[in-house]
Amino acid sequence: MIKKLYKIAVLPGDGIGPEIIQEAYKIIEVLKKNFSFNVQTCEYDVGGVSIDKHGIALTQETIEGCENADAILFGSVGGNKWDHLPEIEKPEKAGLLKLRKHFDLFANIRPCKLSQHLLNISPLKNNIIKKGIDLICIRELTGGIYFGESNKVTNIDNPYAFDTEIYFQSEIKRIAKLAFKIAQSRKKKIVSIDKANVLKSSILWRNIVNEIAYEFPDVKLEHMYIDSATMELIKNPSSFDVILCSNLFGDIISDECAAIIGSIGLLPSASLNEKGFGLYEPAGGSAPNIAGKNIANPIAQILSLSMLLKYSLHLPFLSSCIDEAVHEALMKKYMTIDISKNPQNFLKTNQIGDKISDLLAKKA
Repeated sequence: MIKKLYKIAVLPGDGIGPEIIQEAYKIIEVLKKNFSFNVQTCEYDVGGVSIDKHGIALTQETIEGCENADAILFGSVGGNKWDHLPEIEKPEKAGLLKLRKHFDLFANIRPCKLSQHLLNISPLKNNIIKKGIDLICIRELTGGIYFGESNKVTNIDNPYAFDTEIYFQSEIKRIAKLAFKIAQSRKKKIVSIDKANVLKSSILWRNIVNEIAYEFPDVKLEHMYIDSATMELIKNPSSFDVILCSNLFGDIISDECAAIIGSIGLLPSASLNEKGFGLYEPAGGSAPNIAGKNIANPIAQILSLSMLLKYSLHLPFLSSCIDEAVHEALMKKYMTIDISKNPQNFLKTNQIGDKISDLLAKKA
């Protein structure tokens, strides 16, 4: 029996966020009932729904609720309803990015896994992915071009805009150390992505990663330019194990990972700080075009809950039980429309949640 009381702050957000969060709640209920998981969940507004209710994307109440929790389970934010707002007030920047900065969630971890039994889900040919896909993308999350100086000047004859890529040595060191530690627990192989043939920030990135590599002599380090990496990831994805990226390049690579395993609806993520506190969310967006239709894939949300249990609550057994239940569901062809090969035969969002919950309950 798990006696400790865990607290999870749940932030459903916008679009499909509330729908897929409901399926994660089903998993939590099974864990409470069948695995004696002692947990308290408290829900808070964030993003567009918070703007509509409170006038801002992230309230002090939500911040304090997250501060009093062991981890954050996040849905999604944003949508065209709020596109008219100034950039700094939009749900993504004023909500999600502000949360990441507040808690110093510098490390984004996105596992990308597709077993040999599910190759038909991937758009890649079987001869390319015959070994399956099992890699993890580690993205620096609080530095880089998304947080550097930027501006747009339009009141001249030739308007211009700029965004600045800036990285400090300390930022690169801590994300690199985390990546090497994770590599040590896997195949002891890491590929660091940069554009050191052009960018000064990438030259610094590569030099610092090389320095950190000396502290981990058992891990094999390889450097790859972003353009080469995106091609190699399609040509030979099974050759990758741990991929280390800057904020911008990690954004690109992690979405490509989602594509090669069949759907972004399958890709979970964890954003962690140095104390192990984390925000856990599906890698996809709010998808307002399908919100309310009960067709969104909740698997990434469920797997994000699994990561929460593993990385922040340190309950690897419960995490592995969820992962196994999801795998069994896919093996049994329980699939939403985005990954079903038969568009006439797919399960709704709530049905997938029910199937995975039932499979999980049998593991108690």
